[in-house]
Amino acid sequence: MILKKSDTSSIDKTADTLRNGGIVIIPTDTVYGFSGIVDLANSSTHFETDAKIRAIKGRAETKPLIQLIAKPEDIRLYTDDEIPQALLDKWPGALTIIVHIKENSPLAATAIPLSRTVAFRCPGDEWLRKIIELCNAPIFSTSVNRSGQPVLETTNSITQEFENEVDLIIDDGDKKGALPSTLVTIENGTVKVLRQGSVKI
Repeated sequence: MILKKSDTSSIDKTADTLRNGGIVIIPTDTVYGFSGIVDLANSSTHFETDAKIRAIKGRAETKPLIQLIAKPEDIRLYTDDEIPQALLDKWPGALTIIVHIKENSPLAATAIPLSRTVAFRCPGDEWLRKIIELCNAPIFSTSVNRSGQPVLETTNSITQEFENEVDLIIDDGDKKGALPSTLVTIENGTVKVLRQGSVKI
């Protein structure tokens, strides 16, 4: 199914699809992304949407998936790391912060083994934040492309490639030349830029 972002039902339809374990291609404040709801340890349902997304992108897809949150303060639910206020001040926005997951966090199962880290972003798009809030859980986000192939920037190419493999596509027009989010990690209190994107650090 393809739905215009401008459609009055797009928020509810997207949130409903995600809450039921569906995979949606969503426009973000950067590029289009595959999204699925994150399984929380205290939830009665477990959809393993990260595995579904990896299967769509291809078996070579091993990169951890970013998790989008509705409000900047939500990151405190999942980590005890000290995050510089200068970074948090850039949220909502196209900045992804890698943090360690705290003990007994409902996200423990989604953390990268050994390092127990997760990459979070609070997106700048209010439409998207409303959807995440309705999901009552973070949602995964990763670029729309086959593993190892260029990121798709036009709605036509996205539809042709993936329409039959996802539950819903939200059309917000082409996003040619859009930059990905800036990706940072915090090591011993020092911010390290791993990928420079649209937000300057």
